[in-house]
Amino acid sequence: MSLKVTKVEAKTKEDALNKALEELSITEEEIIYKSEEKKGKLFKAGSCILTIATIKDIANYLKENLKEIVTNMGVDVNIEVSIREQQITLKMYSDKNNILIGKNGQTLVALTNILKQMIYNELGKYPYLLLDVENYKEKKISNIERTAKRVAREVAKTKIDAALENMNSYNRRIIHNVLTNYKNIVTVSEGEEPNRHVVIKYVESKEDNKSE
Repeated sequence: MSLKVTKVEAKTKEDALNKALEELSITEEEIIYKSEEKKGKLFKAGSCILTIATIKDIANYLKENLKEIVTNMGVDVNIEVSIREQQITLKMYSDKNNILIGKNGQTLVALTNILKQMIYNELGKYPYLLLDVENYKEKKISNIERTAKRVAREVAKTKIDAALENMNSYNRRIIHNVLTNYKNIVTVSEGEEPNRHVVIKYVESKEDNKSE
């Protein structure tokens, strides 16, 4: 199975995008695309080329390739696909979940990276992808969120910043999102990969300053 990719060219990125959406009868939220500027020649203006694929087509493409990879690993698997706010979730069900997860989730991470790279090779853009084995990732996300909230409460109470353990960009994003609206708390990522981590910091709010 190959990924269905559409290329559209117009004078500007906006024109190319509008043209593509009209041709595909779809909204911008339903596609992933890469834009590329094409320089014009003498006396000829440049243009913009969009390479586009629908998120639905990407999801189906990923499902079929994941099925093939896992089957070659000697594992029978059922795969559920869901799409929410441009994020594709592939959830695997098998009687050999430990093989699909691997030690500390390493096999699951490797499979995720392979699938993302497949889309990048076809489209020039990485998709928002969550690959899970039953509820393994969901439980891990819940644990990360609980830890982040617990540390944030401690930082708000003591006014002492706290650095969390090194983690990948996906897990860091979970922490940034869950603490977005926490009073007196901001989060920043620091360090260089693979030693990049989140620091939860205390900040005084305007209300605090007024009360003083």
